[in-house]
Amino acid sequence: MKKYTWLIWALSCCALSCSERSREVADTETETVANPDTTNLQPALQTINASDLLLHTTVLASDAFEGRGPGTRGEDSTVNYLTRQFKNLGLEPGNPDGTYVQQVPMFGFTASAQAAFTAGGKKINLEFPEDYVAVSRRFVPDIAIDSSDMVFVGYGIVAPEYGWDDFKGVDVKGKTIVMLINDPPIASPSSPDKLDSTMFGGKAMTYYGRWTYKYEIAAEKGAAAAIIIHETGPAGYPYEVVSGSWSRENFDISAANKNMDKTAVEAWIATEKAHQLFSAAGKSLEQLKAAALKKEFKPVPLNAKASFKIKNKLREIESRNVIAKLEGSDPDLKDEYIIYTAHWDHLGKDEKLTGDQIYNGALDNATGTAGLLELAKAFVTLPERPKRTVLFLAVTAEEKGLLGSKYYASNPLYPLNKTLANINMDGLNTYGPTEDVIVIGHGNSTLEDILMEEAATQNRRVVPEAFPEKGSYYRSDHFEFAKQGVPALYAKSGITVRNQPADFATKLQEAYTTNDYHKVSDEVRDDWNLDGAVEDLRLLFRVGHRIANGTRYPEWKEGAEFKERRDKMMTE
Repeated sequence: MKKYTWLIWALSCCALSCSERSREVADTETETVANPDTTNLQPALQTINASDLLLHTTVLASDAFEGRGPGTRGEDSTVNYLTRQFKNLGLEPGNPDGTYVQQVPMFGFTASAQAAFTAGGKKINLEFPEDYVAVSRRFVPDIAIDSSDMVFVGYGIVAPEYGWDDFKGVDVKGKTIVMLINDPPIASPSSPDKLDSTMFGGKAMTYYGRWTYKYEIAAEKGAAAAIIIHETGPAGYPYEVVSGSWSRENFDISAANKNMDKTAVEAWIATEKAHQLFSAAGKSLEQLKAAALKKEFKPVPLNAKASFKIKNKLREIESRNVIAKLEGSDPDLKDEYIIYTAHWDHLGKDEKLTGDQIYNGALDNATGTAGLLELAKAFVTLPERPKRTVLFLAVTAEEKGLLGSKYYASNPLYPLNKTLANINMDGLNTYGPTEDVIVIGHGNSTLEDILMEEAATQNRRVVPEAFPEKGSYYRSDHFEFAKQGVPALYAKSGITVRNQPADFATKLQEAYTTNDYHKVSDEVRDDWNLDGAVEDLRLLFRVGHRIANGTRYPEWKEGAEFKERRDKMMTE
């Protein structure tokens, strides 16, 4: 990063307007295929370019921004930079209070946990974090649960639309419930080697399978503690991912009730230790897992008790979302909104590390944040503003649990029933233009139909994600909008790179995941090719522009799990 120091200083201090400079290079860049119906978009589309995208990414991922950790000097630098860029582009403050920020009250908590299980009269030895992790999201310093009865509740799901209830009216108030991760993998009646696509999305995870849902239902049922049994396959990641993140400082949104409505203890237990617990209780975990695949399953008392003691080291944090607005040109439609999102935060700085201590987060997600600025530049370059208002929202604390987007979606600055769509970016393409576009959560909304038509103008095809069972749809900021009912699109570059071997992108993605993801080595690289990112941004611009000028609201498709929420919202 040191070789970019002069550039970072110049951009940070002078807040150069990229829109002027990009016009100089516009003539050298062309869209793959021009849509004859939207030729007036070409000048705006061509302002999105690789050089400006790299400039913004380099600044945001520089050591001077200290890893963009919420509640740190890195946040101040990031918020100031984004605000200056939005102002220079001529965008209005996005907060109706006349500022470019939305305050996001959070608290940080570091849990020091002790746990003790007894089963069948036997004590189960537990080591933190090797065997289990446990936290409390209540904003209190001490939590204690003494000899709470343990109950196995299968997958911990209540889903009326599937005729599914893992609780069957059993009162678990004050008890410790133990649950399996993911959705129940129900075999197809006609093909036992395949999953039933009519139950919980078949191979694709639904929100019922996400760990956040399981803690939410535990709180709703009044459980004292909730334990998820970790299994690498169904979870989509090894236990070390859980133990590594849950054993350090975590964050949550501050609430007036100090989060006392949440379950007192949220925990994970390693697979091997779960087998030991069930065996000591005289049960077979494998047999109970099989029983939990049937609608007739009922909660099973484990003849076991759990005790927890958690000491929380707490601190209050005032973080910020950054938001800018391009008001619509139509007096009758300007009070309807399209909102683009990207998370500006990363993991900050760890002074316990030797050598490099800064998690620069270049790919994740300085690229997406830079892309947000490029989209904003393109929209302000249009000869005529869109009919509807376009919002550009850089959210905080995605890495801490989608907290910035969660806060906005729960405390929207503009009505969600007048928000037509959310388009999200998280980690742009650094390996070149692709023939395909991947939709995370494929089949959910008519936004994909628009994306497909616009992708055809680039000679590209839209394809579903390869591993829907990993639940990626629930792991980025668009989900918090979807959860509230707003149609949300999360599209990424595909893996078929033009003029490259078939496995070119896959190898680079795997190398990044193994070597750089959430590591201090996630920095700007000399071998990046951002041409694919530019193509993707131009595509997302076209999708948003079309919605902003369209005659129909985007809709959830039949069977989408958030359709009911949207339908209800639109009738209120």
